[in-house]
Amino acid sequence: MSAVADQTGRHGARIGLDELARFCTAGLSAVGADDATAEAATRAMIHGSRCGVDSHGVRLLPHYATVLREGRVNPRPTLAFSSKGGAVATLDADDAHGALATYSAMDRAVEIAGGQGIGAVAIRNSSHFGPAGAYALAAAERGAIGIVMCNSDAFVRLHGGARRFHGTNPIACAIPNPDGAPWLLDMATSAIPYNRVKLYESLGVDLPEAVASDAEGRNTADPAAVEMLAPLGAAFGFKGAGLAGLVEIFSAVLSGMGLSFDLLPMGGPDLSTPRGLGAFVMAVRTDAFVDREIFDRGMRRYVGELRAGATARGAEVMAPGDREWAEAERRTSYGAPVDPATMTEFRSLADRYGLEMPATAGSGSTPPAQAGAS
Repeated sequence: MSAVADQTGRHGARIGLDELARFCTAGLSAVGADDATAEAATRAMIHGSRCGVDSHGVRLLPHYATVLREGRVNPRPTLAFSSKGGAVATLDADDAHGALATYSAMDRAVEIAGGQGIGAVAIRNSSHFGPAGAYALAAAERGAIGIVMCNSDAFVRLHGGARRFHGTNPIACAIPNPDGAPWLLDMATSAIPYNRVKLYESLGVDLPEAVASDAEGRNTADPAAVEMLAPLGAAFGFKGAGLAGLVEIFSAVLSGMGLSFDLLPMGGPDLSTPRGLGAFVMAVRTDAFVDREIFDRGMRRYVGELRAGATARGAEVMAPGDREWAEAERRTSYGAPVDPATMTEFRSLADRYGLEMPATAGSGSTPPAQAGAS
């Protein structure tokens, strides 16, 4: 991830996070999004760009502006929660932007967990939400464990298959860590997300081995030749396919929304019809099970032992989230890289709506190489 980000920095532009947030908010507002939508979508995109998840960062802005303008996403939705009691609720998002729906659902889940110990919300009639980790983190920042998952349109073959079946179906979990930033797992259940294929294509970089396939299900390293993604696990891809199925059931079946192969493709050509995505979030209050001191002691020992363990020659062991937090620190100081194709889209958006382009970082703002980059 970071190696690609460094190439983006050399061949694209590096822009401060505040400037990116300003431009994203202005761009979304210009196409008619209400304040809550513009703020939530920007918050999610900046999380991606700050933490090095460039495939789900500000490069999504042009797409979001288009679907808000064309009608796929409701720019001024009315969110409606319902509950049959207990620790659960359902959110009808009214075809809102996925970030607004999911942040709102997680806020409600954390509130429920405050009284019940656990809170879970199924989301109906949502849309693409970007980086799943952003919403799990929203729970961890309030002292709860956050779990998030969402299905998406079919683009991932089954293990041994040659048909698009599952979406990239991301899952994320964030856990409060008493000694620093939260433990953060954020992953697609495909070998890579499709947005990263497009990022590699923009950069002219070959794909890693066994992450994507051509139309006949054969592995390809050429981003332009990709017709489907491989499930996580390479030779053991049945594990990734099974995990994608778990996300499918929690996100779509439990919410009554469409299965991945029923959904309209994210990229169109129809950008006016709502896609009706489902998602699922859960918040867990740790002190509902053990005293907070006991939980903190267990997390402290677990993460400490993980980082201090023996490593292979030339390798480094990290806890989930360590790489993202290190990248976030660098990008807070030096700005985030924006790939060439996205910069071109930014200029088009700025010209169309009379927006001020985000200022690029100075030539002296080149960040130091990240340890453990790959």
